Amino acid sequence: MLKLNNVTVKYGNYAAIHKIDISVETGEIVVLLGANGAGKTTTFRAISGLNRLTSGEIVFENASIGGKLPSKIVELGIVQCAEDRKLFPFMSVEENLLMGGFVHRKQKQELKRRMKDIYELFPVLHEKRNHSAGSLSGGQQQMLAIGRALMSKPKLILLDEPSIGLAPLIVEQMFESIKEINREGTTILLAEQNANAALSIASRGYVFENGKIVVEGSAEELFANEGVRKAYIGA
Repeated sequence: MLKLNNVTVKYGNYAAIHKIDISVETGEIVVLLGANGAGKTTTFRAISGLNRLTSGEIVFENASIGGKLPSKIVELGIVQCAEDRKLFPFMSVEENLLMGGFVHRKQKQELKRRMKDIYELFPVLHEKRNHSAGSLSGGQQQMLAIGRALMSKPKLILLDEPSIGLAPLIVEQMFESIKEINREGTTILLAEQNANAALSIASRGYVFENGKIVVEGSAEELFANEGVRKAYIGA
């Protein structure tokens, strides 16, 4: 479904990511592991069209998407759920969800169906649908951010650090929801520092350090890798 071939993104003379190769097959959950500043978010921004490529190519469903506008990439079926959620805090839960479906705004019945599915996935959002997004708890805000992304009917969703700042029980519930989204047919590329939780649901993964991919393999291989365990999981 998605291939990054020899992709480099620079900020001035600084290479935030350097000659990385990533592939994601339809139906997979693939995880990008690494510390803050390792290059995961820059990779997502490059896929989403928010950062221009310095070199390399990004291919989605056999078509190059490098240089396309972010709005066009959303229309093609790739949606990013940002690390800091980027909600509209003074708008209601339902209004935030409708903003997520903007590219399909003329398909009224489809938007209603999508919203119903999201309320079934995250029942608390239905209870809070008339509340402002800014009044929600951290876990509820993350649910809303993911729900808003799902409103555009993505084929591939980029989830950037969905567990950050959440209590362990909420993290567990969040990853169960991510598995359910995948079971319903959405391919997922997940950036996470919580390697233990991420590898428990992913099929494969890549480890970033200083803008480069230093290890890749199946979830089982990464979990068994001594260096990965020491750096991201613990003894």
